[in-house]
Amino acid sequence: MGGLADAVGRLPSESTQQAVGYPSLFLLVTLGALVPVVPTGAVVSSAAVVAFHQTDPLALMYVFLVSSAAAFLGDVTLYWLGQRGVRSRNGSRWLAELRARAAPERLEQAQQKLTDHGVAVLVLSRLVPAGRIPVMLACLLARMPLRAFVRGDVPACLAWAATYQLIGILGGSLFDEAWKGVLLAVALTVVISGAPAVWRRLRQGRPHRPGSAGGHA
Repeated sequence: MGGLADAVGRLPSESTQQAVGYPSLFLLVTLGALVPVVPTGAVVSSAAVVAFHQTDPLALMYVFLVSSAAAFLGDVTLYWLGQRGVRSRNGSRWLAELRARAAPERLEQAQQKLTDHGVAVLVLSRLVPAGRIPVMLACLLARMPLRAFVRGDVPACLAWAATYQLIGILGGSLFDEAWKGVLLAVALTVVISGAPAVWRRLRQGRPHRPGSAGGHA
């Protein structure tokens, strides 16, 4: 622990952290919106923890603005690429990947919610783990114009950035050392992101009791 404390004590100055951190945050969140290999929620929460422990009173606001702008840019870019595939007779690699990442039952649910609630469903899709891609694909298949998608995606990205930043603020407020808050924030985002998938697997693997599917004669 002493070595870790010494390493933390040798961290760059706040101005250096910000000069490197904000562009890195923007690139990681944008990349994560395009290709789901980056846990963007954990990235935002970790950045919020670091900002919470900085002396700059605007640090948290910068994290919020950078995160929401990056998420919006990634979403709009991915939607635009998907639109090209919808309009093309041969489709596109991006549209094919969106289809591959959206389970048929999730896509059907997203299409029904889109029919019932319109672009407002985009806000919920950003907050529900693994909900963004099925809803985006439903919007593409419904031929929603880019302008309409943008209207729904702006509040969705703002709500998403605020939610994960609050998780980071929670982690940062519980510990004096930033790295401990980062660990807690990452753990919370992993649990939040993975809990729905674990729950679905448990339900699918649960054995059916005799007679539970139908009534008794």
